[in-house]
Amino acid sequence: MQLGMIGLGRMGMNMAHRLIAAGHEVVAYNRTREKTAQLAAAGGRAAWSLEHLAAQLAPPRIVWLMLPAGGTVDEHIDSCVQYLCPGDIIIDGGNSFYKDDIARADRLAPKGIHYLDAGVSGGLWGLEFGYCIMVGGDERVFKHIEPILGALCAPEGYLYCGPTGAGHFVKMVHNGIEYAMMEAYGEGFNIMRSSRYGEQLAFEKIAKLWNRGSVVRSWLLELLEKVFQDISRLDEIEPYLEDSGEGRWTLQQAVELGVPAPVIAASLFQRFESRGNGAFSHKVLAALRNRFGGHQVKKSGMKGMP
Repeated sequence: MQLGMIGLGRMGMNMAHRLIAAGHEVVAYNRTREKTAQLAAAGGRAAWSLEHLAAQLAPPRIVWLMLPAGGTVDEHIDSCVQYLCPGDIIIDGGNSFYKDDIARADRLAPKGIHYLDAGVSGGLWGLEFGYCIMVGGDERVFKHIEPILGALCAPEGYLYCGPTGAGHFVKMVHNGIEYAMMEAYGEGFNIMRSSRYGEQLAFEKIAKLWNRGSVVRSWLLELLEKVFQDISRLDEIEPYLEDSGEGRWTLQQAVELGVPAPVIAASLFQRFESRGNGAFSHKVLAALRNRFGGHQVKKSGMKGMP
């Protein structure tokens, strides 16, 4: 099949390469021309503007966006629309909020342009092993693009999840679970590191062992094994964690639905704490413990508060 790919970042570039390798025709546009030229050299077709991209696609056009969530997606959709026709398809493959999908589909419907939301998981390894993609929107449109999904994904690695927003909703919850799993692994290895056995334990071997029949085996552990092989004690890494938004959205939904999600909540708050946002609260607790129980407060040049 033929499709236009807008956004050649870490995910978009690899997805385009995988599609080209499977025999699909990819017309690519990126804000920086260097990446567009790079993909063209690898067998894709370059588009130097959104108008140029649309002109190279045969109706019904398929335009796949791999862009940061939020205003950037809306800006590109609004720009694309003037070059598209009824029956064309826009797919947002980024990590958009599912309610934004519903608004976009409603905005495009009067123009006769179809909209699919596609939550994509697989990271940098998707190029080699295939992606996992969760799709929302009109099921007939989903069936039309299935050859593309089949080329992108691991075996049985894509699913029609339901109407508009369902794909990104499922991906949002997926990422919330991912936060919690990563936090649990981090805490577990920290306990081992802090123990009397910490200096002797080979963390890369433990990660490998746990992926051999253990109930906690996972692809995250496979990656962690490789991490410990490269940086055995992680001394070169700063303990600073960003969050891309999906964890927050998952918790917002839990609050709206009245569904408890304490583990996901704790994992998100740990990310906030890693940025120094928990430091003052720790000081408050230490001061209180000193006042009510006489517990010492550790401070440079000071043994404890009176």
